[in-house]
Amino acid sequence: MEETTDVNTVVPPIKKMRLPPKIDLTLSTLEDGTQVSTLDRICKDVQAPATERPTDKQFWLSSDHDKPNLPFLRDHFHRQGRLEEEQALWIIRTGTDILRCEDTLLTVKAPMTICGDIFGQYYDLMKILEVGGDPYETPYLFLGNYVNHGRFGIECILYLWSLKISYPQTFWLLRGNHECRHMTDSFTFKAECIHKYSKDVYEACMESFDCLPSAAVINEKLLCLHGGLSPELQTLDQLREIDRFCEIPTSGLMCDILWSDPMEAYGQETIADSFIPNEKRGISYSFAYQAVCEFLERNNLLSIIRGHEPQEQGYRLYRKPENAVFSSLMAVFSAPNYKDLYKNRAAMIKYENNAIDIKHFDCSPHPFCLPNSMDAFTWSLPFVAEKIVDMLLAILIICSRRREVDWKGDRKEGREEDLLLSAPVSAPIGYSANDPDSVEFKRRAIKYKTLAVARMSRAFSVLRQESEAVSSFKVPVGDRLSADTLVVGGEAPKDTVQTFEDAQKLDLVNERLPPSHQQILFNMEQEKMEALYRACEATSEDSQLGRRIAWC
Repeated sequence: MEETTDVNTVVPPIKKMRLPPKIDLTLSTLEDGTQVSTLDRICKDVQAPATERPTDKQFWLSSDHDKPNLPFLRDHFHRQGRLEEEQALWIIRTGTDILRCEDTLLTVKAPMTICGDIFGQYYDLMKILEVGGDPYETPYLFLGNYVNHGRFGIECILYLWSLKISYPQTFWLLRGNHECRHMTDSFTFKAECIHKYSKDVYEACMESFDCLPSAAVINEKLLCLHGGLSPELQTLDQLREIDRFCEIPTSGLMCDILWSDPMEAYGQETIADSFIPNEKRGISYSFAYQAVCEFLERNNLLSIIRGHEPQEQGYRLYRKPENAVFSSLMAVFSAPNYKDLYKNRAAMIKYENNAIDIKHFDCSPHPFCLPNSMDAFTWSLPFVAEKIVDMLLAILIICSRRREVDWKGDRKEGREEDLLLSAPVSAPIGYSANDPDSVEFKRRAIKYKTLAVARMSRAFSVLRQESEAVSSFKVPVGDRLSADTLVVGGEAPKDTVQTFEDAQKLDLVNERLPPSHQQILFNMEQEKMEALYRACEATSEDSQLGRRIAWC
């Protein structure tokens, strides 16, 4: 009878309940009250990425299938489009066949437009070709470092190699220190290749990098290479004799011409040594002004043109030899706002009629990309996990509060928080901490659970903060988050980098030769343990968190 009465009491209100309003899931209301369609792009001024792979008709310039369609590729890559894997492999392997037949030391004629490091900045590469001139009528020489750090390295390779296929006698590519397996594995290019295409494409790129020439001489007067001089280098013939078809070694002539730098006090050295160990790179040498002058005189050259180092204005002209017209050493860097951090300009050098003309350009806008090719779901996991753990922590705290109130028997007047915070830490006499049915046992169980969840919350908070910092600092480091990136991302986000010098100081670690893959894995494990330890320590020292669980 009582059950029937209960049902009759409950059912009528349910029948009178209003049905939930119909919601149009095709519309969403923003914070400012604006309604937008969930079927369209929110930012309509941002072009949608290309989602379809090109057909053979689009890819090939003609029915001969011997050259790619450059205008199509330029626009397709500009829209973040990708090729069929067979098409990408054809470009890389055909370019490799051309590079393999070239001399290690190229001999080219002026006029020539000389470009420095690109570092995967495809949209700035388009600016280079716009400012420098159409490759159809403008000869180009690139000094290496086409990949890593930037998010569009494979697009740079595919388009540059397509230009090489189309203009093999006027478009020249040299090797940089980043065109090797060790550097591409340590930084971003390997992960990018595998993410966008496959490991086969990556291996094809590595084979092609081994075939890149090491240096070039323009009009028998200007030596162009990526790095600099070596104590072993006396004549140009030694460059011609380098066996370049291999991974870049960690010592010797081939290593030095790709890794060496001028001394910090170049032209004003206070030491007599012509070469000293390169402390900044952790490999190769730093060379002096006197070493360059002697090399130029010995080989009847006017100057050396190099890349390898970011320059605030995109170029640098070093001290001239006595009674000379040209600088003994010229540096050019063609990646503006390097890493979206340096705030530097970029430049290219035009050499024509025995004269040097330097052209500047600034960075071009590019699509936003999350670190390490992450998608939005992967990147947001620490944020979601932190909120879920906070909810679990709140539930445990509510349970603790209720148990405290039950244990007290009667509620005293006053705020619940004050009542709970004043609860004793230990149970009264008669309660056993080892009895699963006792209040003390249950109190302590909830307290330990709360503490464990709090530590987990702190750990996710650390991960979330590091994820935010790394995405704002934008220092790509391959498919892993290293201690260097996390420290830089956590302690010096991009907004605090005000000058070119600030960026250089923060980025010194990425200018060095990276450790081996085994050392990286070992360091990652050490960093993980240290991060968990820091999270636990931070939890113990968090006074607010301690207050929240003090009464558990």
